[in-house]
Amino acid sequence: MGKILCIGEALIDMICTDKGQTLAAGEQFLKKPGGAPTNVAAAIAALGGQVALAAKVGNDPFGTQLISVMKSFGVDTQLMIKDDTYFTTLAFVSLMHSGDRDFVFNRGADGQLSIHDTAAIQVTDYNIIHFGSATGFLTGPLQLAYKDLFEKAINNKKFVCFDPNYRHLLFKHDRASFILQSWHFLNNCSFFKLSDEEAFLLTNTTEISAATDYLLQHTTANFAITIGQAGTLLAYNKIIYSIPSIPIVATDTTGAGDAFVGALLYQLHQYNLAEINELTLAQWLQFIANANKAGARTCEYVGAMEAYKHLTNQIFN
Repeated sequence: MGKILCIGEALIDMICTDKGQTLAAGEQFLKKPGGAPTNVAAAIAALGGQVALAAKVGNDPFGTQLISVMKSFGVDTQLMIKDDTYFTTLAFVSLMHSGDRDFVFNRGADGQLSIHDTAAIQVTDYNIIHFGSATGFLTGPLQLAYKDLFEKAINNKKFVCFDPNYRHLLFKHDRASFILQSWHFLNNCSFFKLSDEEAFLLTNTTEISAATDYLLQHTTANFAITIGQAGTLLAYNKIIYSIPSIPIVATDTTGAGDAFVGALLYQLHQYNLAEINELTLAQWLQFIANANKAGARTCEYVGAMEAYKHLTNQIFN
């Protein structure tokens, strides 16, 4: 069975437990490990997959916690680096009654992961390399390391997965930069996953059918678009298929998309790129259905990591 590498931010989510309150009004906060690629790595490891995480945290209690939690899931943390200068990135999260969330970022060490830090990574050691960090498109060392590793993965014919994880607060003044950088990844990756919001943004459309048509015309990879409770649209060999999710009562949507990606990559990581390209439609539909379950079940818990502890029994049984 192969191994997966996830690269991007590792951070602490400070979740306001005064549900329905704004961050300004909320008073109670719960500290939880987070960051999109960190969540994906934890989900893969929780399901029994072999996965490493390349990320940078502060040399502080939050960074120590992140590395400890990843180890507890079984993630290879040798590529998680502690920075003596920058603090661990914090994301304050408010949860609305619908389960939706808003973010305020206090960025620190995650953006300092550099090409020097990632130079020793042997992409040939991995079957799959996952890029799932919006912060990777912000100006700084991580941006350069992110793109450098992406090119190495492509050149070594690895299965490359991309999830842009758009956050409005990060790019509200420069959405054009996010879109431009995302399209470089969309045009060159093996598979990508978008939310419906991201699909609209990246295709400049407002209807899901128009977005899927645009993506089919302008990309060559298979892809998935998650559409909340309705499930997922899968593009397989230029045809769109709809895979329903399962009914749940949402408590917190944090990490649901990451659970989807983690469950999908776990199912794919026994194959190399050539073998993945030969998977049948029936196999893809089953993989997406299982990934839908992972995303849905995650919404039933507060904090992604807590949910991931239960994924195996809830997805494959």
